[in-house]
Amino acid sequence: MKVYVIDNGGQWTHREWRVLRYIGVDAEIVANTTPVEELSDADALVLSGGAPRVGLQDKLGKCDEYLKHMDVPILGICAGHQFMARFFGGEAAPAKVPEYGKVEIEVVEEDALFRGLPRKMIVWESHNDEVTRLPSRFILLASSPNCKVQAMRHESRPLFGLQFHPEVEHTEYGKEIFQNFLEEAKK
Repeated sequence: MKVYVIDNGGQWTHREWRVLRYIGVDAEIVANTTPVEELSDADALVLSGGAPRVGLQDKLGKCDEYLKHMDVPILGICAGHQFMARFFGGEAAPAKVPEYGKVEIEVVEEDALFRGLPRKMIVWESHNDEVTRLPSRFILLASSPNCKVQAMRHESRPLFGLQFHPEVEHTEYGKEIFQNFLEEAKK
């Protein structure tokens, strides 16, 4: 399985790559300006986090093209999640309460991404912005007291977004979340 980690300038992009490699996936970090044609062998994509406010931009490299033209499962993390929401008509804005550190989230909708995991778990947050309105055709999967949209998925396409960082060791079940995403990618 080939997974490209799209580098949006986040501080933990290499950790996303490392977790995927640890799981046994052929993973490669590529710039977010990489043409779609050069990713034709992808089985899945991870849209990494990014610098502050990057998820609020109308353009994030070629991430819009990946979401529009690539028919593979895509996991957006932090800024990648925010950009995905905005691309599909949702809203992202500065958080009323920026989060940094350990936060308890609650899975509010059963989904393959959280298969076999407890309903409540501790995750690692590092964000000043957040999704404030889900796009149409997206389902809310997890929430926290200060951030309603901690996880989402498209209702028919294999598109997932996480506000938190599953790649950081302080996130409980982070590796399992990646494994569940990869299981969806195999379908």
